[in-house]
Amino acid sequence: MTDDAVARAAELLKGHRESIDRLDAILVFTLAERFKHTQSVGKLKAENDLPPSDPAREEMQIARLTDLADKADLDPEFAKKFLNFIIQEVIQHHKQHQS
Repeated sequence: MTDDAVARAAELLKGHRESIDRLDAILVFTLAERFKHTQSVGKLKAENDLPPSDPAREEMQIARLTDLADKADLDPEFAKKFLNFIIQEVIQHHKQHQS
């Protein structure tokens, strides 16, 4: 590779990494906002003696996000795994509110 090609590749790499860093920040702040709402849901469920999980809603959410992932050209199986991880975290938080 020529010095110009290496410099061009380095500049492209830098741009991609800056975009990735911004997107990571967006993901973290988005997850924080999501968990604020799910914590409120957990408190509401605990105060009204509702179960910590809602399998029907979870199924609907997985189907919805799988469809969104497909439309976004993201592996739907990855999207399912990611959502299932989040759902399990939320259920654990809800159970803590019921203790």
